[in-house]
Amino acid sequence: QVQLVESGGGLVQAGESLRLSCAASGSIFSNSAMGWYRQAPGKQRELVASITSGRSPNYADSVKGRFTISRDNAKNTVYLQMNSLKPEDTAVYYCNAKVLGSYYWGQGTQVTVSS
Repeated sequence: QVQLVESGGGLVQAGESLRLSCAASGSIFSNSAMGWYRQAPGKQRELVASITSGRSPNYADSVKGRFTISRDNAKNTVYLQMNSLKPEDTAVYYCNAKVLGSYYWGQGTQVTVSS
């Protein structure tokens, strides 16, 4: 069993930054694939960024150059640094982990960007 807890969301103005954190506990491994997804009102959940040990991070085109995903395996924590935020980045952001073929989700954290 894996538990994921996100934090760091909030309300910011366009152009500002936020850093999201996802603390993992349970049967998580350093080579487990981790990712951030987001879901805006009325839209489907979409991949924002993912990271797997030994591979280059993967980003959605809409966030390339602005967001950076990283992980601290010693702390079992994944981060999403979000810079130059835009109103269209407003969404609930979810942490995701793939462990031994199963997918786990956090409860989500709201990010709201005002114009």
